Amino acid sequence: MNPAVTVKENYVFRQLYRKGSSSVQPCFVVYCRKNKKGLSRLGITVSTKLGKAVVRNRVRRRLREVYRLSKNEMKQGYDVILVGRGRAITAPFSKMQRQYAAALKELGLMEAHR
Repeated sequence: MNPAVTVKENYVFRQLYRKGSSSVQPCFVVYCRKNKKGLSRLGITVSTKLGKAVVRNRVRRRLREVYRLSKNEMKQGYDVILVGRGRAITAPFSKMQRQYAAALKELGLMEAHR
């Protein structure tokens, strides 16, 4: 993923947690907030409670891929934070995709098909 479209700064994460909208799913929590950049950015956090580095990195890669595959259907200009939960370790990828689509619909981030 292009580094220009990722959220890295701690203050942005804190701002999204405090003022953003959220949707809780079994595998992850999605936080979002409109930004002034005109393009969407992604941030991912996975707690050390989920496991060792190998497990956490696998969850991060899966979450990044879920976002990448549905990026074209999303509205642009939003900061999105995905927080991995315990079930993301063992859940099938197709289930994660369905949950992400449900979260986007709940948050109103799905682009209306023309």
